[in-house]
Amino acid sequence: MPERLTEMLMDTWTPLIILWITVLPSIYMAPMNQSQVLPSGSSTGLKRLNEEQRVLNRSKRGWVWNQMFVLEEFSGPEPILVGRLHTDLDPGSSKIKYILSGDGAGTIFVINDKTGDIHAMKRLDREEKAEYTLTAQAVDRDTNQPLEPPSEFIIKVQDINDNAPEFVDGPYHATVPEMSVVGTFVTKVTATDADDPVYGNSAKLVYSILEGQPYFSIEPHTAIIKTALPNMDREAKEEYFVVIQAKDMGGHMGGLSGTTTVTITLTDVNDNPPKFAQSLYHFSVMEDVALGEPIGRVKANDLDIGENAKSSYDIIEGDGMDIFEITTDAQTQDGIIRVRKPLDFETKKSYTLKVEAANVHIDPRFISGGPFKDTATVKIVVEDADEPPVFSSPTYLLEVHENAALNSVLGQVTAHDPDVSSSPIRFSIDRHTDLERQFNINAEDGKITLATPLDRETSMWHNITIVATETRNHSQVSRVPVAIKVLDVNDNAPEFASEHEAFLCENGKPGQVIQIVSAVDKDDPKNGHYFLYSLLPEMVNNPNFTIKKNEDNTLSILAKHSGFSRQKQEVYLLPIVISDSGNPPMSSTSTLTIRVCGCSSDGIVQSCNVEAYVLPIGLSMGALIAILACIILLLVIVVLFVTLRRHKNEPLIIKDDEDVRENIIRYDDEGGGEEDTEAFDIATLQNPDGINGFLPRKDIKPDLQFMPRQGLAPVPNGVDVDEFINVRLHEADNDPTAPPYDSIQIYGYEGKGSAAGSLSSLESSASDSDQNFDYLSEWGPRFKRLGELYSVGESDKET
Repeated sequence: MPERLTEMLMDTWTPLIILWITVLPSIYMAPMNQSQVLPSGSSTGLKRLNEEQRVLNRSKRGWVWNQMFVLEEFSGPEPILVGRLHTDLDPGSSKIKYILSGDGAGTIFVINDKTGDIHAMKRLDREEKAEYTLTAQAVDRDTNQPLEPPSEFIIKVQDINDNAPEFVDGPYHATVPEMSVVGTFVTKVTATDADDPVYGNSAKLVYSILEGQPYFSIEPHTAIIKTALPNMDREAKEEYFVVIQAKDMGGHMGGLSGTTTVTITLTDVNDNPPKFAQSLYHFSVMEDVALGEPIGRVKANDLDIGENAKSSYDIIEGDGMDIFEITTDAQTQDGIIRVRKPLDFETKKSYTLKVEAANVHIDPRFISGGPFKDTATVKIVVEDADEPPVFSSPTYLLEVHENAALNSVLGQVTAHDPDVSSSPIRFSIDRHTDLERQFNINAEDGKITLATPLDRETSMWHNITIVATETRNHSQVSRVPVAIKVLDVNDNAPEFASEHEAFLCENGKPGQVIQIVSAVDKDDPKNGHYFLYSLLPEMVNNPNFTIKKNEDNTLSILAKHSGFSRQKQEVYLLPIVISDSGNPPMSSTSTLTIRVCGCSSDGIVQSCNVEAYVLPIGLSMGALIAILACIILLLVIVVLFVTLRRHKNEPLIIKDDEDVRENIIRYDDEGGGEEDTEAFDIATLQNPDGINGFLPRKDIKPDLQFMPRQGLAPVPNGVDVDEFINVRLHEADNDPTAPPYDSIQIYGYEGKGSAAGSLSSLESSASDSDQNFDYLSEWGPRFKRLGELYSVGESDKET
């Protein structure tokens, strides 16, 4: 502790002593060494200069100073003297006043205006601000007039070792391959020191390892970390924790230091071979296992990781190399043994294999360490299983002629039970593949027979499935496809490929080809179709047409002469016999229609109708049809117009006025009773024009005619309504030409709750009790008249 204190005091006071010795003499001695210092008595000389000389000659400063320094972090009982300002214009009479301005003037730095001494009032930190720029000026104390121009100077803060090194980017993580040689680069660390790097050794750093030896080392000045121990094995230890120290002052005693940690991980290399966990593996498998099904797994362990631990498996020896295969599981790195071919317990009951596991990626640097592979023995035992029947062939192809007889044998399928017990087999047809039940099979021997007739032209192929089932175990079933091809026989006659209609020009020439026809045959002979064409025996000497066979199996129809006329004969029918070359040959007769037409000079058909001759010269059939259509349309329009006009002008009855048969007028007010004689006029129900006779209607046609009857006498206005209604009812009943305009609405229920009861005349008349309407007179004059009317009606009924 005393040594540390002495060292700190030396570091602190040595720059101060140097500053006092170097800076202060420079202040006082500078006027004698600088060209800017005015000579003694320069003030008197300046007064004797005229105005022109003052313009031409530059005024020289009478005081100068060097760069000043102040020690950082200095804290004493009194302000520290930084330096002193002085001018040779100062005679010592205290008439000069020194002024200081700029960075920190008045706060950090204070000047004695009489002596020019500058003091630092606060502790300074170089890391916060390394230098201060200030301006000094000498003025007259009385007038404050400047004696010299202002000048700038710098106060630099002198550094001390007060900051320890820091690792800004720490802690660090690094990797290095395992088994690396000594001196292999691992990583580089960097520390920073806030002290002044150009002054002293405060920022000169030296690096060292505090923890992590003897595995790693670090270069003192570059801070590069390297391996220090060879053949470090990741499988033994994967991660290392290293502590790095950085110390300033060049690593000497008294320097400050900082530390950081570096976590170093060894990365894997392929330096370990795979190794099977056991040298012998036993597996058992049923003989009916599906192909590709896994039957067991083997595992070769590898101490490496990642790509270096990947292994591939292979079968290198054994009696089942073509029966089994082994693949690698990418996730678990297991070897999976699978079945490649079917197993048969009755043929071979066990297999022995030798499998090998080898690394996929091999590092050449470690190849000398030995082979990166391992082997193991695998024994597989096949167990017996109840197997389904086995057909003698995986597929069957049968052929049959389409005219084969029913119940004829088309072919046979065979199957057997591969088990030792050898169960009997029964055969059947999967009817989903033979919906029309065209075939049958013998359940015992597997012979397939024909059940329904075949037609090659309808279906050339039939695909059915035969099912073989063990009689002792019906769950053991096998299936086999059977394709049946229907062979052709000549059972279809040839015919025209399409309906032909030939056109013959009236101006045609003899020997001209009228039409070329072709034939088709539904049969399919092996050597292809060959058709024979001929005319009917009675048409061989046809005077109008002849035929000619072409090389492409078609037929040409030729005209024997010219001068055909539509007026003489418009259509000719030519029967043609078509025969094939089958055994036996089939033939058919087809008729060709030949129509005589009018043609242009180029042979283009223009018209094939006889009516074309009666057309005017220069008027075509299309033009005539258009003219006739226009005439018919005009006639229809005229007829419709006349008909509508007649219907509009003629009324439904002979008279112009409307015959009002019935009017129902509803009033919302009840009127004045008997005193209101203008409430309703009964004359509106009468048709004065129809009084004297019968009025026939024109909107209907009577079913029978009769003589008009004599009309009834008119009823005087305002008399008996009942009599008037009876008259009109009698007229309507005796008029068979009038539709039933009148209707009777029957109201069987009028509701409940009325104190007066029902007023319906219909219901009253149906009652057997006597009706008395005298009580209506008690309701007032409005209902008195109504009671009289009903009383009159009752008396008429009794009469």
